[in-house]
Amino acid sequence: MSKLYPIGIQNFESLRNDGYMYVDKTALIYKLVKTGRYYFLSRPRRFGKSLLISTLEAYFQGKKELFEGLAMEQLEKDWTKHPILHLDLNARKYDSEEALLQELNKHLEDWEQEYDSPYSDRAPEERFYRVIRKAFEKTGQQVVILVDEYDKPMLQAIGNDALQEAYRNTLKAFYGVMKSMDGYIKFALLTGVTKFGKVSVFSDLNNLRDISMRSQFVDICGISEQELHDNLEVELHELADARGMTYEGVCSKLKEYYDGYHFAPGSIGIYNPFSILNTFASMEFDSYWFETGTPTYLVELLKKHRYNLERIMHEETSADVLNSIDSASTNPIPVIYQSGYLTIKGYDERFGIYSLGFPNREVEEGFVKFLLPFYANTDAVESSFEIQKFVREIESGDYDSFFHRLQSFFSDTPYELIRDLELHYQNVLFIVFKLVGFYVKAEYHTSAGRIDLVLQTDKFIYVMEFKLDGTAEEALLQIEEKQYARPFEHDSRQLFKIGVNFSAETRNIEKWVVE
Repeated sequence: MSKLYPIGIQNFESLRNDGYMYVDKTALIYKLVKTGRYYFLSRPRRFGKSLLISTLEAYFQGKKELFEGLAMEQLEKDWTKHPILHLDLNARKYDSEEALLQELNKHLEDWEQEYDSPYSDRAPEERFYRVIRKAFEKTGQQVVILVDEYDKPMLQAIGNDALQEAYRNTLKAFYGVMKSMDGYIKFALLTGVTKFGKVSVFSDLNNLRDISMRSQFVDICGISEQELHDNLEVELHELADARGMTYEGVCSKLKEYYDGYHFAPGSIGIYNPFSILNTFASMEFDSYWFETGTPTYLVELLKKHRYNLERIMHEETSADVLNSIDSASTNPIPVIYQSGYLTIKGYDERFGIYSLGFPNREVEEGFVKFLLPFYANTDAVESSFEIQKFVREIESGDYDSFFHRLQSFFSDTPYELIRDLELHYQNVLFIVFKLVGFYVKAEYHTSAGRIDLVLQTDKFIYVMEFKLDGTAEEALLQIEEKQYARPFEHDSRQLFKIGVNFSAETRNIEKWVVE
């Protein structure tokens, strides 16, 4: 019988009762519970945070039978039942102050009813405080607080400063209640995609232990290499047969497409669980995680801060930046890192500097493809076809059609979008050549006012120089002077040297000359 893959199933109890596959994280959960009390964990969307919360809930409800055959069964001896306050902020669209208050109210009313707390006329934070005390008094056991997607309202308000400020004030007071209630609280975990900085939501809650970048908990969500082989070895062979690949080929393709998340310097790589499970369920490779919705606010941030996209390949930053998002911040990188589009590639301990990059091919290709319609004159549906045409033109030596198509990407770009023309043209070219580079060999460099580029296919080599407000002839001359074509002198493929000029006046490619 083939495995049942828990795609979209975030409830531990139903997952266990209905016989779905579960990668056993309970030894780590036991360690979490026994070594501390207040925790914060940030992970990208669809990474298993809700399932982690649900597993903790079942554990603190004392549901021993659900843990049969798991590490926890051997580790835990007491199975004490605790009152649980589980706040899930995931399920609502937050577009007004009332939306958040209604969501808090919904949970508070349920808890007040359950624990006989008659304070429903007070402010949310006071009601929360009273419920915690009442739950403790009624059951004689300390309370467990589990918050899923604590930051959803804040994320949805990115770009709307007034609304974000309102959400922050409400949540800061609400979560801050936990600080003064040590005697009543057994355990608390807040999860989310991002960590809003010290000055914001958590400033009153400075006893939270942030385990997002702690090496002992890197694999508390997601699937490690070891877990992949321990849980899905048979299926790896089945996938190889289904795709007509070798076992080694399948393992390396899974790694290339879905592995590569590093949540601490020098830690093991983690596979995206959503993509892995979908691959085995459908027996084919696809971009699963990416297609579940990339927030447009990421692109808005990049554009607002006039970000040079080429930097995204080798961004460097400090732990302080990575660890917190200040809503007033001018740096889009922490949001993009915490959302899962970039990951840690290296760490310079001496200076405390992290180097970042895309975790894997699914994210890299998906993200760059996603950016294209926001920068170029094309819509999302068409952009995949456009890239396909670009690749075919390059592979067949038809450079004129290629440049005409590139011209259409720059035409009709609204003038107000281009406050910085040079950056805009560099970003569009970067996106196009990055996407083309998934199918042919591409090397791309930029410096002030110019770009040089080498594309290689089976039959052709293109050496191109792009200039801003020079002439195409000057660009061609530069190829000669800098001897860019020299490495290909003895290559049997046909070589094209192409000088291209981009005009600021027409905001487009003006001319190209070929030798």
